[in-house]
Parts: sequence; structure tokens; C-alpha cells
Amino acid sequence: MTTPVIQRRILKGSYSFQETMHPILQRIYAARGVTHELELEKELTALLPFHTLKGIHEAAVILGHAIMKEERILIVGDFDADGATSTALAVSALKKLGASQVHFVVPNRFVDGYGLTPEIVVHASSWKPDLIITVDNGISNFAGVLKAKEAGIKVVITDHHLPAHELPLADAIVNPNQPHCAFPSKCLAGVGVIFYVMLAVRDFLRQEKWFEEKELKEPHLGQYLDLVALGTVADLVPLDKNNRILVHHGLKRIQTSRARPGIQALLKMAQRDFSKVFAQDLGFAVAPRLNAAGRLDDMSLGIVCLLSESLSEAMELASQLDQLNETRRQIETQMSQEAFYEMTQFSLGENIPSGICLFQESWHQGVIGIVASRIKEKYHRPVIAFARAEEDLLKGSARSISGIHIRDCLQNIAALYPDLIHRFGGHAMAAGLTLKEKDFKKFQKVFEEEVNQHFNEEMGIHVIYSDGNLTQGEFNLSFAEMIKEAEPWGQSFPEPVFDGVFKIIDQRLVGGKHLKLVLSFPEENEKWIDAIAFNVDLKCWPNHRASHIQTAYRLDVNEFRGRRNLQLILEHLYEVDFSLGEHQKIEEELSC
Repeated sequence: MTTPVIQRRILKGSYSFQETMHPILQRIYAARGVTHELELEKELTALLPFHTLKGIHEAAVILGHAIMKEERILIVGDFDADGATSTALAVSALKKLGASQVHFVVPNRFVDGYGLTPEIVVHASSWKPDLIITVDNGISNFAGVLKAKEAGIKVVITDHHLPAHELPLADAIVNPNQPHCAFPSKCLAGVGVIFYVMLAVRDFLRQEKWFEEKELKEPHLGQYLDLVALGTVADLVPLDKNNRILVHHGLKRIQTSRARPGIQALLKMAQRDFSKVFAQDLGFAVAPRLNAAGRLDDMSLGIVCLLSESLSEAMELASQLDQLNETRRQIETQMSQEAFYEMTQFSLGENIPSGICLFQESWHQGVIGIVASRIKEKYHRPVIAFARAEEDLLKGSARSISGIHIRDCLQNIAALYPDLIHRFGGHAMAAGLTLKEKDFKKFQKVFEEEVNQHFNEEMGIHVIYSDGNLTQGEFNLSFAEMIKEAEPWGQSFPEPVFDGVFKIIDQRLVGGKHLKLVLSFPEENEKWIDAIAFNVDLKCWPNHRASHIQTAYRLDVNEFRGRRNLQLILEHLYEVDFSLGEHQKIEEELSC
């Protein structure tokens, strides 16, 4: 287990903002690489144009002609939240654009595997599609594309995952990460890619006078930004300027009660107030309920919920998703406990391998990704958790840390040991793979050797980056609301975290595992501040001997019975032997 270290963000280079912007907000933006107000634009007019996406013209022509010829269009989705939102967007937008025959299929993770596999093509052929469109998958499905082409089916791939050295022989490929794509942002989620494709299809149909001839109302595609926001946040892609614009406008639709019934229903299940929904609500409240369908059952349930046009119907489906999510939580708790117990074989953190592989016979393959994340967060190493997929095959879900590109690691292993990995794919921070059970021990050793070539001691330190300390005058609701309103925060554009030393006035457990505190500033007792630390180590807290803590925290607004109060969300805390000199010493160390 690694103990987190608080480290203040370093501002690199100069920045220039309007004098009216709060100085701390200027510092926060600068620490995230923003140097000018133009980079903070949120208007849709500032979105990158679709024209520079390689392959998008060819895809728009193929889809446009398929709509005009009333061809049978099949969407092949993925079984996570990005795949579900991508599928729902594609189905709904194509129908609004005038497609008369649109159907979707989502591979079952327990039977079909990932993406456009040959088995999915055989299964889908009963519907006799003229065109297959992949969303959030396809870039690595060589055999599936070939099978479709042999059956005379056109294939358009829309994806965002990293491609191999060669590309599938599809009729068109739209992926900002494919070679020679000039689109400036490589961070689009799958739902962002298909949104851009729909913009291009609408533009093509507009030029063909399609809407005029058919007396169709040209659809406003901004209505799909709630789906784009949900899929983008859920898939943890970096929130660069373009993604921030997409997420911002999706959130605005939700906050003004213009979201589709499925998203409204999922938010109701999570007991969220629409008008106060932030990006983290999509990531921590909506996405898990949607993902539960793909993890434990069939993601079609989630897609149907997102496609529902009736709130009452969507509520029934959301209730089923909520029940699945509760089951997922129970399974995850058991598996995580088993995984942490297995990690006790390593003493005091000194013998922890740089790359961790875990497998237990009873583990559920739909939950191994979460378990890998839990172990990675605690031990700060790349982790792959495995579960049985078939009689002799294991499926692994990998999560990595900054500095270790997990998909490249798997690519290197596959090059050195061609028969070891059955198949793999993914991103820098997350990936999936399958291998034969008899090869698990060998892979475990090879994986550690591969990670060792890229790993250093600094990578193994869990650093919590702070945006500095705050004065007593900044501990107020208006300042907390200013931080919230600077949304969206997310991957690679993190919500601000501050640090400081506080006196403990009171501490108690709530919910059996969360530490509720009342704090004050070290030099005075008059101003009390509410704080909470989730999922604390019960061996350490509550600690009634502790009088002061050093903590990294986020500002939050807690609402209870109509009252709104400032609350600190403690990301990390530890006891300090406080004296004025010790307080100054901590401040000096963090300021270095």
C-alpha cells in the first residue's frame, strides 16, 4: 500500500486573464495548461469543425445514400456507457435524419466478446442489413469486418480507440486516432465521434436537398448533447477544450430539464436535482447504473432506457438498472475484499510487483475492471484483474497509472510472445485482453518484466496534486459556488483540490465507513467548517487522540432540509503534531 503525498501544482509559463477573474481561479486554470480566456470558450461556435476528421466525408456519403435508398442500417454498439450513449445517439439521429430501417445490436460480453466479431455478423445477418455502423468499437475487428464484406454488407467504423499498425478493410473509418487524421483533438469519446459523423451526414443530406424533397424538418442535433456529455464523462477521456464545450452544453440541457427521459429517469433514481447536476453526477451516479446492465446482463436494457420517449417507461427501465447496480455493488464488495486479501502476501509495500496480475476462479468478468481500479488506487501500480471467460480462457481488465501506457505494454508483449495473448485492445490508462488459463503464470511474469522497463519509484508514489491553500476569507459559499460554476471538471482537467492544516472540533463515523468532522482553523475556534472523508481506513479513524490534521480537500456545497452550507470533501488526511512552527514547516515544504 502506498501512502498518498500532497504536492502543489507548479505553474509553468506565463498566462494572461482578465483582471475581473478571481486570482485563485486564474491560478487553477494556469495549472491545467490554460493561458488565455479563448481556451475557456464554451460556445458551440467554438467547436472544432467536422471536416478535418479523416474518413468523415466518405462515411457521410455512405450513410446519406443509405438513408435516401431506405437501406437497412444496423448499429453495432459496445457494452459500456460510452457504447450505450453512442448507440442511442446513432439510432435516434438516423431516424430523425429520415432513415426508415434502423436496428441495433450490442455484443453480450459473456458470449460474443468485444466489437464487430464474426459471430456478431452471423447473428446480425438474420436481419439482412445493407450497412453496418460500429460505434465505440471496430478499429481492431479485422475478422468481423472481413466477414461482413464477404456477406456483401457495407461497413462504416466509428471509434476512438487506438488502432493497430494496420486498419480493417471497412468502407470508411472515422477515428481521430487513426494515422494521418488532421482533427486537432484526439480525445473524443466514441459518442463524440458518432455525434460528429451525424453532423456530417446532416450536412450531406442538406446539400442533396433531402429535407426539402421529403418535407422533413431538419433536425437540431444539439438535442443529443446530453448523451454526448454522459458518454464523454463516463469514458474518462481527457476534457480538452473541445470536450469541455460538448460536456458543458450537455449539462445545460440536463440542468434545464431538456434531457431525454432516460437520463432524467436515471438521475431521479440517483436522487439528483436536475438543476444542480454537475459532471461528477454523470460519472458517479448515472454512469454506474447504466454500466451495470453491460456488466451483469445485457446493455440493450440501458440503450432502450436512453431511447425511451416516455418518462414513465424510462422510470421502469431505470428501476431495473438501479437494481442491477445494487447487485453489482454487492459483487464488487466481495471481489474487492478478496483482491485486497490476496495483496497481503506482499509485506509493507516493499515487495509489491511493479505490474500486478490477479485472478480468482469465482470472480465475475463484468466487475473485474472495477476491482483493478480499486487495487490500482490503493497500491498505485498498473493492475490487471482476470476472471474466467470460457472453459480454458481468462478475460482481463487492465487499469494503469500515469507514465505507463498499458495498451503499448500489451502490444510489446504480443510482439515478443505472439502466442501468449489471444486478443487485446484499449487506451493508455485502460485495456482489455484474453489469454489461455494455462498461460496465466507466464503472463503474470512477463507483464511485470514489461512494466519494469517503464516503471520508476516516483511512479509508485500516489501524489495528490493541490492547488494551494485558501485564506479564511475564502471559506464561504460564494467561493465554493464559483469553483462549481467553472465546470466541467474531469479527466485531465481535474476539479480543484486545496490543502491545509485544521484543528479537529468533532469527529464521528456515519454510514459505517465515512468520517464526518467539524474543523476549525488552527489559530481560532470561532469559525467551524463541516467536512467528510469517504471510505476511511477504520484502523486509523476515528482517532480521538488527534487534535490536528493535514488534509487535501475539495470544496462542496451541502444541501440539507433547504439549507446550503459549505462542506469540505477530504481526499486525504493524516494526523499532525501541531505547533505554530510545525504549521509553518508544512507550508514551506508544500510551497517548494
